[in-house]
Amino acid sequence: MRIYNTLTQKKEEFKPIKEGEVSIYVCGPTVYNYMHIGNARPMIVFDTFRRYMEYKGYTVKYISNFTDVDDKIIKKALDENVTVEEITTRYIKACKEDMEAINVKPATKNPLATQEIGGMIEMISDLIKKGYAYAAVDGTVYYRTRKFIGYGKLSHKNIDDLQAGHRNIKVTGNFKEDPLDFVLWKPKKDGEPYWESPWSNGRPGWHIECSVMSKKYLGDTIDIHAGGEDLVFPHHENEIAQSEASNGVPFANYWMHNAFLNVDNKKMSKSLNNFFLIREVGEKYDLTVLRFLMLNAHYRSPLNFTEELMESAKNSLDRIITAAENLKHLSSVAKLADMTEHERQLFLETKEFVKQFENAMEDDVNTADAITAIFDLVKFSNTNAKNENSLAFLDALYDRIVLLSSILGLKIERKKEILDSEIERLIEDRQKARKDKNFALADEIRDKLLSMGIILEDTREGVKWKRA
Repeated sequence: MRIYNTLTQKKEEFKPIKEGEVSIYVCGPTVYNYMHIGNARPMIVFDTFRRYMEYKGYTVKYISNFTDVDDKIIKKALDENVTVEEITTRYIKACKEDMEAINVKPATKNPLATQEIGGMIEMISDLIKKGYAYAAVDGTVYYRTRKFIGYGKLSHKNIDDLQAGHRNIKVTGNFKEDPLDFVLWKPKKDGEPYWESPWSNGRPGWHIECSVMSKKYLGDTIDIHAGGEDLVFPHHENEIAQSEASNGVPFANYWMHNAFLNVDNKKMSKSLNNFFLIREVGEKYDLTVLRFLMLNAHYRSPLNFTEELMESAKNSLDRIITAAENLKHLSSVAKLADMTEHERQLFLETKEFVKQFENAMEDDVNTADAITAIFDLVKFSNTNAKNENSLAFLDALYDRIVLLSSILGLKIERKKEILDSEIERLIEDRQKARKDKNFALADEIRDKLLSMGIILEDTREGVKWKRA
């Protein structure tokens, strides 16, 4: 398998550190709000990569963190007059719900930054000891950027050009030895959460968090580090500087980054009124459609999100779902028999579509071409599946379509229509649960209805519902 390595700027043959195993670290979200569709792209892309590696027989250790201490989180807590923990607990739960809705497999581990502070203090102390970091008089600890030979190797930036042209690496402070030095530890401000350290009561900088969590759960050197292209600089560049200075070995052998998501050919932003949450999209579409849309483009290519493209994706996905449904219908009336010789020869031809699919995925996770292979298999199925076919032949075709779709994380079973009477019964059960203060059951029923495409609204007049 060949993957594009941001570090070398070329496709390279993937060679794992340990035969049969793959270690992957994907930078997770900062949990201060609901996840937007831009957050969904790396989740979907690297979940699909993981699924394919597992299909190929690898044991995958997949780590994706939650950043649960950050300026935005603290501001959100202050604005709502609640604790930081209340904010992070709320949005971690919501994030996991959204990931399940877009069929992202649970990570091997979702470490929380706040639970790994001890390891961060240890690494910062080690960097100070080795001369790569220093504590300022105000209790801030900075990293000596220029001391790390090779700084800029991931982003391919020249450190001498950064001082003049790249202010986004600079951190305001009066005690830095060099304007390019970045923060490893910052002293607390009034009202902020803090931890005790040798330098000050405070909290870690963002970059050190991922260095420590990757080391703890995957080791000093990992196979693949991944995330959105916006993280290449300075976040991932700083991770390399910290980790390699402390551990003395390469941090990651391969770096993978997905391109940006635009909405109507513009950067997504609330000010342009083109900002969509995952769950908002889920109110109108089955979120498998969103996943399909995102996989119908190469992960390193910019992706545009529009109403028209979502409708097109919905229609295209429906072709796969309809083909699978047709096979199930034919199977329900088929004769119980083994394949005939003619059917065996026909089914052998489908190996070509599997090969086409695998070749696409082996070429830097080209999911767009992999989907083309599925469509070719669907066309073959529509042409060759007949009423007179054996059950064995029809089931084999169905299983092959389902297998390739599942590697991409595409659910191709159409949701059953839920009757109004069923909805009303579930709403009554939810109301009873709320009255009994069984809020966990009430939330479970609400989520069940949402998964069925039913949206509940709690109003003064009572509970109202509508179909997504």
